[in-house]
Amino acid sequence: MYEWLLEALEQAFQEERLLKRSPRGSVHLLRHRGTGQRFILRRFMGNAEVYGQLLHYTCRNLPEILEVASRDGENLVLEEFIEGDTLGMLLQGSLFTPEETRKIVTQVCRALWVLHSLAAVHRDVKPENIILRGSDAILIDFDAARLHKPEHEADTQVLGTTGFAAPEQYGLSQSDLRTDIYSVGILINVMLTGQHPSKQLAPGRLGRVVERCTQVSPEKRYPNVLRLMEVL
Repeated sequence: MYEWLLEALEQAFQEERLLKRSPRGSVHLLRHRGTGQRFILRRFMGNAEVYGQLLHYTCRNLPEILEVASRDGENLVLEEFIEGDTLGMLLQGSLFTPEETRKIVTQVCRALWVLHSLAAVHRDVKPENIILRGSDAILIDFDAARLHKPEHEADTQVLGTTGFAAPEQYGLSQSDLRTDIYSVGILINVMLTGQHPSKQLAPGRLGRVVERCTQVSPEKRYPNVLRLMEVL
């Protein structure tokens, strides 16, 4: 399957540009030779099980995953190209209002609800992994995502972004859906203040939401994203 997909990609697509490269892999923007339509190709080392779960799954707040193939720990993922700006880029210019923050974060929670319903944990919710396409917020990049395995006591690999990753992602316990809730709390605070809550906590009711999301103990956070959406 891996060789077939690689050959099919080379025949049907041409690369426009390299979007990102890291020690674990790369992200490429492709254009279909026949239709001119753009797609994203991810090549990375690790586990692609969450991409497999999302294959052809439709949600307006997640990119459509079209093809997934793996060989010896190396993965190819072809997915929908989301045209828009990341929250990370937009935050370089200005902060978001409380109402804008509530609207965007609620959509991120909808995307997480789909992932969590598949027993998947994103583990890397941050401004750079959220694209605004018109009025829609799209959660992208599942390279660090994993399926929750209740029989494991801790994650087998430490992945995530410093400042947004929950304490349990550093081997203290196994990450679960409440891990993403921690990251969403950091996200809310950064959207409102531009700072980590340890430096400047957002004021008012949303600040109290941030405090609940970012409790060190997962048991003290919101139990699931549906509850967080209700509060928002």
